[in-house]
Amino acid sequence: MAGKLLLEIVTPVRKVLSEEVDMVVAPGELGEFGVLVNHIPFLSKLKIGELRFKVGASTRYVAIMGGYAEVLPDKVTILATAAEEATDIDVIRAQAAKERAERRLREAKDRVEFARAQAALQRALARLKVAERR
Repeated sequence: MAGKLLLEIVTPVRKVLSEEVDMVVAPGELGEFGVLVNHIPFLSKLKIGELRFKVGASTRYVAIMGGYAEVLPDKVTILATAAEEATDIDVIRAQAAKERAERRLREAKDRVEFARAQAALQRALARLKVAERR
């Protein structure tokens, strides 16, 4: 695997991806970070957002719904709450989720409802952004 990283994306439900890649860029809680082969090991909490990775000249995208990343010199493991590749996202469903979340934000009666609606909106927006990258 000289010059390649093994990228594994796992959720509580399934293994989303296991592939040799050239580069990974992930949405860390403190900011986006990039990983190439032989990177120094570290752990990072992930926020809701877009993970991208390169294989040769092609770039692929995955919507990540939070979780953790473990970076080793030859492997990146993403333990995500949920994750979907761009090609697997149902755009109509994601758009409907966005509209529901926006409605819930407007109608929120307390901070808890508002926070839940805001998180739902972030998830829907991440899915829509990644889906556009197909």
